[in-house]
Amino acid sequence: MGIVISMTGDLTLSVVPIEKPEDVNVILGHSHFIKTAEDLYEAVAGAVPGALFGLAFCEASADRLVRTEGSDEALKELAGKNALRIGAGHSFLLFLRNCYPINVLNTIKNVQEVCTIYCATANPVEVIMVETSLGRGILGVIDGSSPVGVEGPEDVQNRIDLLRKFGYKRG
Repeated sequence: MGIVISMTGDLTLSVVPIEKPEDVNVILGHSHFIKTAEDLYEAVAGAVPGALFGLAFCEASADRLVRTEGSDEALKELAGKNALRIGAGHSFLLFLRNCYPINVLNTIKNVQEVCTIYCATANPVEVIMVETSLGRGILGVIDGSSPVGVEGPEDVQNRIDLLRKFGYKRG
């Protein structure tokens, strides 16, 4: 489960890395209702027809199960495994292949029960967790690595070229 630091008898901090292939993007968020799994499925499928995705939602009451949906069985299984490791009530994970978070992010933010988006990235992600006697919660995320400097003219051109390659910038 990563590094565990016991603060007091009542609170424990830990770091849970999200395990995923390099070619998969992840969106981690928080919502408030069991209908989240169905609504996120419909949101992604409607925003990017043919997208490959798997999502998992951690129920916080009643059966307290990890609910999974998606168009790709391997991504559904991966989302379920990671969600269970995170184990924070009402959190959700969405793994995307063959589309980017930018293609679905606004649609997801507009799902009625979505409260917060912690990250949307292809980078390695670590989830900073807190645990009390009631359960687990997400304090924040580490999304990728720290910067090593400020871009120069060549870096600016590389960024623009990359955006063109992805189709987000013209000529």
